[in-house]
Amino acid sequence: MSDSLLSVEGLTTSFETQAGTLTAVNGVSFQIRQGETLGLVGESGSGKSVTAFSIIRLVQPPGRVTAGRVLFQGRDLVSLPEEELRQVRGAGIGFVFQEPMAALNPVMRVGDHIAEALRVHGLATRAEARARAVDLLRAVRIVDAEHRVNDYPHQLSGGMRQRVMIAIALACRPPLVIADEPTTALDVTVQAQILDLLREMKREFGISLLLITHDLGVIAETADRVAIMYAGRIVEQGPVREIFRNPAHPYTQGLLASIPGGAAGSRLHAIDGSVPNLGALPPGCSFAPRCAARMPQCVRSFPGVTALTPEHSVRCHLHSASDARLTVAGEVRS
Repeated sequence: MSDSLLSVEGLTTSFETQAGTLTAVNGVSFQIRQGETLGLVGESGSGKSVTAFSIIRLVQPPGRVTAGRVLFQGRDLVSLPEEELRQVRGAGIGFVFQEPMAALNPVMRVGDHIAEALRVHGLATRAEARARAVDLLRAVRIVDAEHRVNDYPHQLSGGMRQRVMIAIALACRPPLVIADEPTTALDVTVQAQILDLLREMKREFGISLLLITHDLGVIAETADRVAIMYAGRIVEQGPVREIFRNPAHPYTQGLLASIPGGAAGSRLHAIDGSVPNLGALPPGCSFAPRCAARMPQCVRSFPGVTALTPEHSVRCHLHSASDARLTVAGEVRS
């Protein structure tokens, strides 16, 4: 994609533990175009959040990026000096954290959080930063922004704190925002408001968005393309409409089948089993123990990438073909 803003190539992140090396992100590759939303979907423990933190190199020890490249505006963030990377965080890539109360400093007023982001990147004086903070709080639909700018995080509701996180992420007008499960801890009504806000901010600020979630309903409403993640690897990716209409991977099919919406009184579909322990992945395809369509080769080798269309790809032996398989650099084989 020549118009890609972010290109992740063979990204691998591992954690050194007493039990050995755990590979949480394994040869992950995807791209985000200018102005589009890519949804990254998977169960808890699939590696979604670690992927997001790896992109901006915020993985805490004993974790570290061990392979791959993250190309953003022509620079590889994996090899970028820390001083230069600090300029990318916030000004180039904004981040909306999953838990606002953990991300916000409890002894700082919310306006100071926003002002600090502006001042760190030299985009405003102290007086200008405060005025911009009020404007940003208004932009994210916080009522009475002139007074709320002086509030502390504990004085705000969960939805309002998440709006403050979005305001901080947008403060420096970054071309890309990563939103890590931005609606997880919110009730349904507030979730809808936050998603509407993200869509509105995307249009108003012209940003690209990496939206991390376990909710396919959120993806259907918000994303242009989707990448399905399982046990540290992306197993399928493509346009949202195509994936929802023609899911190719059995895991994707299971996720879509488990969405409520069938006949009243009917049982919900569930995928048998659970996500495997990253320290003890099964041989071959990581999903094979849970897959009703598994074949002998599924337990012997992990499938390569098969391009079903120029935009839609899958990692599954059901679709493997020697003339369609692509090699992804940086993957740690089971």
